[in-house]
Amino acid sequence: MNRLRQWLRYGTVSIVATVTSMTVLGVLVTATTMPAGVANVLATAVGTVPSFELNRRWVWRKTGKRSLRGEVGPFWILSFAGLALSTLTVSLAAAWAANAGVDGTTRTLVIEGANVAAFGLLWIAQFVILDRVLFRSPTHSPLTGPLTDKVAS
Repeated sequence: MNRLRQWLRYGTVSIVATVTSMTVLGVLVTATTMPAGVANVLATAVGTVPSFELNRRWVWRKTGKRSLRGEVGPFWILSFAGLALSTLTVSLAAAWAANAGVDGTTRTLVIEGANVAAFGLLWIAQFVILDRVLFRSPTHSPLTGPLTDKVAS
């Protein structure tokens, strides 16, 4: 598969998952009395479903039966590890802003910048993990690269 096309598909899947999660989050915090943290975890869980399926089928062209232990479980762990890391990053940025006396728009920009930076790094790391481990092609070794000169498109 053309690597640029694969990255574009991966980016599109991320947009779909993000819009799904943000929509669910918005509905939950607007229409219920659910705490925002709980709503965020549920929204992330809902967004993980299309992310997994679209990444597996469309980005990495995997078909057939899903492996709960080899694909689904690790994907969910990876997704929620990302949620935990981004939450930690945002919390640290907010604490830094409070200690530095930063407030208002600058505080918001610091927190949002931390979120974007955390998710940006996670997005790249997740691609590598999905490509080299989770959805690895049988003709591709994570240590040595392609085992054949043929590239599927």
